[in-house]
Amino acid sequence: MSVIPDPRKLHRSVLHSAGFALLAGASPQLMSQTPVQQESLALEEVVVTARRRDETAQASPVAVTAFNAQMLEQAGIERVEDFIQLTPNVTLATSQGIGTSFLSIRGQTQVRNGEAPVAVLVDGVLQFSGIQLRQEMFDVESIEVVKGPQGAIYGRNATGGAIIINTKKPSDDFEGYVEAGFGDGDEYSVETSLSGALVPDQLYGRLSAKYIDREGYLRNITRNEKDDPFEDTTLRGRLIWEASETLSLDFRANAQRHRGRGIGFQYQAVDLADDGITAIGFGTGTGPIDANNVLPIISNNPDRGERDMFDLALKIDYETDFGTFIATSAYTDIEEWSDSDQFPYTNARSSAALFGFDGTQTGFFDLQAFSQEFRFSSPGDRALRWEIGAYYLDWERFISLSTGVDTGDGIRRVERRPITGPINPTVSFLADDNDNTAWAVFGQLNWDLSEQWEASVALRYDEEEREQRVSPLQFPAGEPGARNSATYDKWQPKVTLRYLPSDAISWYGTYGEGFRSGQFNQNGISVTAAEAGINGVTDVVDQEESQSYEVGFKGQFADNRLRLNAAVFSTDIEGQQFFSFIGAISAQILTTIDDVSLRGAEIDVLYRAAEGLDLYAAFGFTDSEIEGYTPNPAAEGNDAPYIAEQTWNIGAQYILPWNLANTELFTRIDFERRGEQFWDVENSSARDALNLLNLRFGVEDQEGRWSLIASVDNATDEEYNSEWVVGGFSAAAPGRIWDVKYRYNF
Repeated sequence: MSVIPDPRKLHRSVLHSAGFALLAGASPQLMSQTPVQQESLALEEVVVTARRRDETAQASPVAVTAFNAQMLEQAGIERVEDFIQLTPNVTLATSQGIGTSFLSIRGQTQVRNGEAPVAVLVDGVLQFSGIQLRQEMFDVESIEVVKGPQGAIYGRNATGGAIIINTKKPSDDFEGYVEAGFGDGDEYSVETSLSGALVPDQLYGRLSAKYIDREGYLRNITRNEKDDPFEDTTLRGRLIWEASETLSLDFRANAQRHRGRGIGFQYQAVDLADDGITAIGFGTGTGPIDANNVLPIISNNPDRGERDMFDLALKIDYETDFGTFIATSAYTDIEEWSDSDQFPYTNARSSAALFGFDGTQTGFFDLQAFSQEFRFSSPGDRALRWEIGAYYLDWERFISLSTGVDTGDGIRRVERRPITGPINPTVSFLADDNDNTAWAVFGQLNWDLSEQWEASVALRYDEEEREQRVSPLQFPAGEPGARNSATYDKWQPKVTLRYLPSDAISWYGTYGEGFRSGQFNQNGISVTAAEAGINGVTDVVDQEESQSYEVGFKGQFADNRLRLNAAVFSTDIEGQQFFSFIGAISAQILTTIDDVSLRGAEIDVLYRAAEGLDLYAAFGFTDSEIEGYTPNPAAEGNDAPYIAEQTWNIGAQYILPWNLANTELFTRIDFERRGEQFWDVENSSARDALNLLNLRFGVEDQEGRWSLIASVDNATDEEYNSEWVVGGFSAAAPGRIWDVKYRYNF
């Protein structure tokens, strides 16, 4: 368990070796504390809901990094990558497109077009798509990152863990805030929230909104403009009706309109060490391709992407003497478009380029989904606690990927039909509809064997039926109009034993199994892949299954001023899914690695050094090994792709009261190190280790009414690629970024 401390209640937290230097050089007044002062410096408990009931994070037998509302605000967490950077053994790449992210948690990795390895819940509602995680994080009450298999509790695709997000509930009294900011890339932003009782003691409402407009960070030197613009509008409303003492209804609606970058890759044909421009594009370069080369953006067409998303959710709670009944209904509608051009304009239809011509790419994604869950759980104050439930999911998805000829007249959007004619004609169109249903039944039993021992058993059965209908207009690969179907299912057990030798110490051990659903590649892609020399590709992708063991320790020392947590884990995966790209027809495919082993450990420390000064450090280690890979046995023994062997988080946060206008000065330093990671099974390409430094400083009112905070991310201006695809496609990460924000609470 790792917790970033509450900056006001805990007087802040976290990170970097500089913070330890502060501690070592602290004055006797800071280091010598009376018993009363020591008690006042004790770290407060943090409550988590990882096991679907409230319990303290230190007593919960799971590895969890938790953030409450004040922690989120003071850490400057505004999107998913911000809190991932503060979580050991978890990394995230956000490069291709506005809805694409690649999450890795303890070596369980997300791949493009595949299912995420974590369950994502917002206000208790399981989300349908990884795209839903790529939203602005604002007006949020808490976030929990739970590590280890959670399939027995949350179901399909929770092989690596769960991310639990709770937005702020409507309040009884009228309250709200407004925040405005400006920053690098000509960014301007504003967000606000209003909350209060609509009908006293019965109906409560909350309305939140955020708008961001940014020209961008990365310049296209051919077009002489920013290549990554960003405009996002998000609206969220929430109503809670306390119909009676035993019945309550919680309704939430969320809408997002996003206009930004498309795919965003640049193509690297040869080694660019000497010249970053003339070596790009077409030709038969023989130099090595380096995954660490950060390429200039020189495409003649802009990379653009759009997303429209709408969510509805209703949760009904009904309490009885025997237990609590919870019914949750949810609906999601997502449309997403992306355009891309990785090359400068050559006015050539024939060359030795990747596509055989100067090509463009477009993608279209359309999803509608509905889910229903019923749960019935016993009261939480009993020695024997239980929960049973059932889950149903129905969703339809259409996806198309197309390649066109760059005629110098821009990119024409392709959705459900290819384009003909002289302007940007389509030369490859891969498209299909997916109709999918899934259902599950589950149960959980927790038994206090004594005051010190607790045993937990959970079991869930998931079954998923998928049907693929290939577009009759698809070409040149596959069988237009073909139909495929497959069923995936798995029993997912989890057993946990917890031992509490004292109020300050906790030991736990757990065993769990999970599975990530299989799915379909584009029809006929197996034949095309074989022709391109890529083996092991099938039209139907098998499900991924895992078995995990974990032993953990949690302790509090020095009058609860020091918190130390550690865990070791072992995971074996059969059929780990990973991504490949066939440039000849712009095909994005999934294939599997037969057997992968993951062995790792985590440790995190939080120390209240003095009034207002907190120090934090965390380390994660994951040793991955490919133990079986039928398409290329020579890869056995290699590291699995997309996994950073080491992650470090170190830093410090200090609050200094200031007599001027009843204010306090705020300073925070966050340092993150991500170890080397390979991008492919053969380990032929790797990104070097990264060192990222983030700074925050400002002034705020001691009563919490207002704050003025300046932030600098990637303060050392580290240059690196956020993602790299075998074949020479790279996506550059932004360099140094700054912003200033003023917030007023009322």
